[in-house]
Amino acid sequence: MTARVLVVDDDLSLCKALRIGLSARGYDVVVARTAEDGISQVALVSPDVVLLDLGLPDLDGTQVCRRVREWSSVPIVVLSASGDEQRKVAALDGGADDYVTKPFGMAELEARIRVALRHSRAVAGAEPTEIVVGDLELDLVGHAGRVGGRDLELTSREFDFLAYLARRAGKVCTQHMILRDVWGAEYGGESHYLRVYAHRVRRKLGEPAGEMLRTHPGIGYQLVDV
Repeated sequence: MTARVLVVDDDLSLCKALRIGLSARGYDVVVARTAEDGISQVALVSPDVVLLDLGLPDLDGTQVCRRVREWSSVPIVVLSASGDEQRKVAALDGGADDYVTKPFGMAELEARIRVALRHSRAVAGAEPTEIVVGDLELDLVGHAGRVGGRDLELTSREFDFLAYLARRAGKVCTQHMILRDVWGAEYGGESHYLRVYAHRVRRKLGEPAGEMLRTHPGIGYQLVDV
């Protein structure tokens, strides 16, 4: 089935390039040039993924994320100019799934779209009791993990941290999101906890599986199938 991509961006040349490039790769592309039109198109055309520029003329992209998330779970990949770290964080906290920094290549963008689509289809079903991401297997009931057939010796908190990312595989999770949902609301500013736990988990995953856990400096963490 052809996936429908909604591009919300006021850059006419970029919209044209995305329409041509993504259409050539088999996607059905719809374009909206303003935030308000983009929000309307989410309801009207039911896209499978949204590519959302943060710098729209009528409404900030982070606000668009929050408004869409009030009623839709469609994957949102934000398009951001370099240096907009805080806006990326705000968009991800507001419900975006991933981000791509401009300028970007079509191959990278398509890879992000594929990941967003896989994540969306995975969460559409019932809550799983097991999660598999690449060579990583997590038993959510038994609180146990394996990688490449090898048992992982994880502490309870390490497991919770890894399972949180695995449930959202492919999605960039901000530091605030992880601390709030895994550690608790009172730990919202303790980002150094995450650096320590990410280091421990990578070490226990070993190579090459440790490369699955990616750090986005100043933003958060992401678990990917490498």
